[in-house]
Amino acid sequence: MEEIDAGQKRRLELEAKSAAVRKLGGEQKIEAQHAKGKLTARERIDLLVDKGSFVEYDQFMKTRSVYYGLDKMELPADGVVTGVGRIAGRKVAVYAQDFTVLGGSLGEVHALKIARTQDLALQSGIPCIAMLDSGGARIQEGIDSLDGYGRIFFRNSRSSGVIPQISIILGPTAGGAVYSPALTDFVIMTRKSSTMYITGPAVVKDVLSEEVSHEQLGGGLVHNQRSGVAHFLAGDDEAAIATAQELLSFMPQNYREEAPPGLSKDPVDREDISLRDVIPADANKPYDVKDIIARIVDDGNFFEVHRLYAQNMVVGFARIGGRSIGIIANQAKFMAGVLDINASDKASRFIRFCDCFNIPLLTLVDVPGYMPGTAQEYGGIIRHGAKLLYVYSEATVPKVTVILRKAYGGAYVGMCSKYLGADMVLAYPSAEVAVMGASGAAEIVFAREIKSADDPTALRAQRIQEYKEQFSNPYRAAERGSVDDVIDPKDTRYRLARIFDVLDTKRDPFPGKKHGNIPL
Repeated sequence: MEEIDAGQKRRLELEAKSAAVRKLGGEQKIEAQHAKGKLTARERIDLLVDKGSFVEYDQFMKTRSVYYGLDKMELPADGVVTGVGRIAGRKVAVYAQDFTVLGGSLGEVHALKIARTQDLALQSGIPCIAMLDSGGARIQEGIDSLDGYGRIFFRNSRSSGVIPQISIILGPTAGGAVYSPALTDFVIMTRKSSTMYITGPAVVKDVLSEEVSHEQLGGGLVHNQRSGVAHFLAGDDEAAIATAQELLSFMPQNYREEAPPGLSKDPVDREDISLRDVIPADANKPYDVKDIIARIVDDGNFFEVHRLYAQNMVVGFARIGGRSIGIIANQAKFMAGVLDINASDKASRFIRFCDCFNIPLLTLVDVPGYMPGTAQEYGGIIRHGAKLLYVYSEATVPKVTVILRKAYGGAYVGMCSKYLGADMVLAYPSAEVAVMGASGAAEIVFAREIKSADDPTALRAQRIQEYKEQFSNPYRAAERGSVDDVIDPKDTRYRLARIFDVLDTKRDPFPGKKHGNIPL
């Protein structure tokens, strides 16, 4: 009887301690969190993972600090919930900071819990998802807080390219805390409740006498549209979590695996006559490259990344024949699809992610060149543009390029040309593969002749037309082998499906080295 009573006592003690941890920061603070339109850490995890799949670890860990009364405080789970669950049946490691416990501040034990989750993800070869909502370093713990960030950054870097890492910003993220999400593969922010900045508005005002709000300084829209730090902008917690779930569906668990196939009844041999008319006959007229993407991918589903940033470049995930692919496309609708600093960075980062995780690349080309001007040159367009050359050359996944219209000069080379490593280059009949546009070329090649002509305007028009017929088409490039085939646009989907199927077993051994030196 005594043994039964002792066992029951231990069970009751466990239940009581677990219940205390699950109360988070208490009803009042939970209500305050909800009043801001935000979910609690545990509610977020429940929404993210499959029902009943989450297994929590280290829930009883708590701070060892005795300074400033921390040893007298109740800090359930030390302000962060960590564990493993499943999303669509696939395992993921998760940690969610709990703003109801001391503002989700990061101290030594808080950081240790996160680091252990990162280690578990890396050792198990599963994605790691962070849900961040924190006031920053726990100042009461001093240097231990800073060292805690160091532990996390180190693991972010070591895990890069081994497992996917996704950061969902669901509240404030300030100071050193912003570097962990910046080191992960994708950052998702909400429109109203999330912020990221190195120094807050008060410091900005004190140092620079500049008045700025939290949202203006580091809100979700700012980082999606202007800085490019964030890749997705969601309306609220629920939408941000749904974005992470969809994002994961396009990628494998780790670098050794392939992305899971998608289910679709969309026939791979489907023709689309309308593709013949998407690109205007006038080469200077804009169009939306996403209209082309929608017509060639499974069910028209394109999951765009960095939608609001550097809109002259489009990147994102889709499927063709159920196979996950990464798409990089010049967007003629914005700045004529020209390559500039931000577009180069945007594409380069995305290409590297796809190459890390065995996701084939499809490049759709309509590029008139690089953006001219002092702002671009002083900003380092040479260095940033070189990143694009580097990452395409470095990538060993299947690479297929379709030239839609303009492919001029160095920008043509930079958009995964044949000799930058493309496995297959297709072109539409509307393609213009040339050193530069016919008008500019005629001005250079025939400058003296035009200048001395009786009717310079007529001769200029004649020479431009001659140059167009000679060079501004896909056939000269096809003769040289720079283009593998010129295709009817209506057959694009089927041709791509066949090519990716052939390249499925591609192996491209890389030269032995420690690592390359990308022009950062």
